[in-house]
Amino acid sequence: MTTPEAVTLPEVPRLVATRGADVQDAVRDAHARREPLRIAGAGTWLHAGRPVAADTTLDLSRLSGIVEYVPGDLTLTARAGTSLAEIDDTVRANGQWLPLDAFGTTAGTLGATLATASAGPLAASIGLPRDVALGIAFVTGDGRLVRGGGRVVKNVAGFDLVRLAVGAWGTLGIIVEATVRLRARPETDRTLAMALPADRTALTTCLRRVREAEAAPVAAELVGASLAPRLGLDEGADWLLVRLAGNSEAVGAQEEALARGRHVHEVAPDVWQRLRATDPAEGLVVRLSQRPGELARLWTAAQRLEAAGGARHATLERGVVRAWVPMPDEDVIAAFLAELGAADARIFERLPPAWWPRLAPAPADPLARALRRAFDPAAVLNRGILGASEEQAG
Repeated sequence: MTTPEAVTLPEVPRLVATRGADVQDAVRDAHARREPLRIAGAGTWLHAGRPVAADTTLDLSRLSGIVEYVPGDLTLTARAGTSLAEIDDTVRANGQWLPLDAFGTTAGTLGATLATASAGPLAASIGLPRDVALGIAFVTGDGRLVRGGGRVVKNVAGFDLVRLAVGAWGTLGIIVEATVRLRARPETDRTLAMALPADRTALTTCLRRVREAEAAPVAAELVGASLAPRLGLDEGADWLLVRLAGNSEAVGAQEEALARGRHVHEVAPDVWQRLRATDPAEGLVVRLSQRPGELARLWTAAQRLEAAGGARHATLERGVVRAWVPMPDEDVIAAFLAELGAADARIFERLPPAWWPRLAPAPADPLARALRRAFDPAAVLNRGILGASEEQAG
């Protein structure tokens, strides 16, 4: 039985970019020298993904600020280092909001949220980050500035550049600017909580009835018992949080539909921000997915990680369970994985560095490698985050 020690990232020289031209200069120099760069925004996701081998960190946290905001079009353009909190403060005065709720705090940056494609409970109803992003500008691994989507007539070379770059973890290019789609802030935004049964069969029935209710929540998230006290919920039970938004009449009707035959109570609207802020800085984080009808089974399997000192939550409509353990034990993880079926998708967001080759070996993906060579010929951007084989690029 082994338990890894906390991971400390090595200190490397840091370059601070304040303009897009700074990013281009740094990348051109790295490309010429064939020396890899680690890309960082606010720095809250540096323990995520496979270990990055880099001689220098390129810090984008000061490449920030709103470039253009058109309230009438519900669009906003900002530099990559702009925090989600700054964007929210800017658009709130016009009754608007940006529906990106990646786990972590609102100090996280727009560029990192798009680069990692990090999504929270809102993704089930409003869409993933790639659906919110209208256009981007990014610097390729050889220093070219490329724009795609929103603010251009068409994408170059036939690629959908927005969907390519969002979720690529900076390996195709460094996002320096993005245009995003905003939403009107709803008249009423209310969150209900209901306790969930512990029995798997009863839980399956309960979740099916919630899905079949005459309601269209903007978010519906299962929360494990270990997280409940941190969210102001009673200990000793799993909970379902349901967020209803819209005009008062519509929200009232949906609340009535959900309350039929169930005990529900309203909770403070900041419960969603508190849920996001519980994300661990390191350790093991795994995301499981299946069709929604299988959610109760995956939820029960993830209880093993919660019992080992971790936590779990799940998005009802997406059939996605997210669980973590701050200091994972190899035997516990092995037993947990043995409960999963071959069709259960699993994505590790964080792992102790030595565990990546065993638990999540990099897949052989010729298309991904070809794209990497096209946009970053020398593989200088976040080298290693997609697997050791990418170092052979160029």
